[in-house]
Amino acid sequence: MTIDLRDYESGSDFDGDYEHAITKLQKRLAHIQVAHIVHGKRAIVLFEGWDAAGKGGIIQRLTGEWDPRNFEVWPIKAPTDAERDRHFLWRFWQRLPANGDIAVFDRSWYGRVLVERVEGYASKDDWKRGYDEINAFEAQQVESGTTIVKLFVHTSQKTQDKRLAARLDHPWKRWKTGLDDYRNRAKRDAYLEAMHDMFCRTDTRAAPWHVVDGNRKKSARIAALTLIADALEAGVDMTPPVLDPEVEKVARAALKGECP
Repeated sequence: MTIDLRDYESGSDFDGDYEHAITKLQKRLAHIQVAHIVHGKRAIVLFEGWDAAGKGGIIQRLTGEWDPRNFEVWPIKAPTDAERDRHFLWRFWQRLPANGDIAVFDRSWYGRVLVERVEGYASKDDWKRGYDEINAFEAQQVESGTTIVKLFVHTSQKTQDKRLAARLDHPWKRWKTGLDDYRNRAKRDAYLEAMHDMFCRTDTRAAPWHVVDGNRKKSARIAALTLIADALEAGVDMTPPVLDPEVEKVARAALKGECP
């Protein structure tokens, strides 16, 4: 079924104890990360969405209880000169997770079929070819044992405008806004068309898209973290690691002040 972003604009408030729900989800996600470390499992969580949709806030909560040694957040910006000289996926190959690690992408290789398409940074032949290249790239990762979770955080124009205005008025949020935000806003219809095509062409069985209604930040965070936890948990053995008998023997003796 084709994804229609208009289905994700209700902006319903979170019905429950938000702090309790976030804490519970973060504890669950911490256990999921340990399972990835113990079993040497790799995972990728990528975020796409509108400017000011709340991706950063979701990522902060997602990684809040994770061990920093086994995850990396990659904020994807415009490619460097060296990256432009190579295939567009080259820079993402450099950022793929090792065994036991989780890579979080704040924007991703989907820039090829979104911003590069709409802004004319890629030729029509290049971005049209990009769909098959992306699907093949993701299939390779999944076939090699990597779990991929793809989230698109959606907001209505009204909500986005409210948040963009807040960035102008708040002195500690002004750094988060720039001319690009308004250039993209002016081309919303073109971006919607590109997003529609992206969902149609890259919503695969191996790596499906999940859309989150970002019009209410608390509801969006709970929904996103739940989706991610469900997907990551399904891809790893959640059996807690067995305590090594020799380690237990030495540890218990040491903790009692005895020689092993």
